[in-house]
Amino acid sequence: MTLKYKITFFDYWHLSSGLSAGTKLDSSVVKDQYGLPYVPGKTLKGLLREQAELVNPSLAAQCFGDEKECVGVCYFGNSTIEKSVADEIISNSLQAELYDTITSTKIDDNGVAEDNSLREIEVVIPLELYGEIVDIATPEQEKILNDAIGLIKRVGLNRNRGLGRCKIEVLNQ
Repeated sequence: MTLKYKITFFDYWHLSSGLSAGTKLDSSVVKDQYGLPYVPGKTLKGLLREQAELVNPSLAAQCFGDEKECVGVCYFGNSTIEKSVADEIISNSLQAELYDTITSTKIDDNGVAEDNSLREIEVVIPLELYGEIVDIATPEQEKILNDAIGLIKRVGLNRNRGLGRCKIEVLNQ
């Protein structure tokens, strides 16, 4: 079985590539070979695992695997911009329009900015991404994934500070 879903981001979001952009950015967004943002399958898998373990830990282990020797049966693909939209962005060289920069600094107890605490991160504008989870073996596994998807409300860095607010919907129901 295959479960198709759509992630609708309502705010800026950031999934770190683990790279900086020299003196310009402290953290850049993960991008594909065409410069388009995406949500890696392993990121979504981790978020879903956390929620699924709350619902049904033993069934979650079947889907995601466990720390012992059980390998999960489900495969989580990357969530990407719809192909026709991505093609339009690429053909018109609009990739740079998908990103913005947020600057922040740490404030001490006296309300003064701490030295060397200025940070700039690259963020992605609100948009929709699509993905699939494949190799779902049983209707029970599909149900736990459906339930877990509905519980995810934020994705990425600074989720508790306003970034990454989203809705994930199952499409093939």
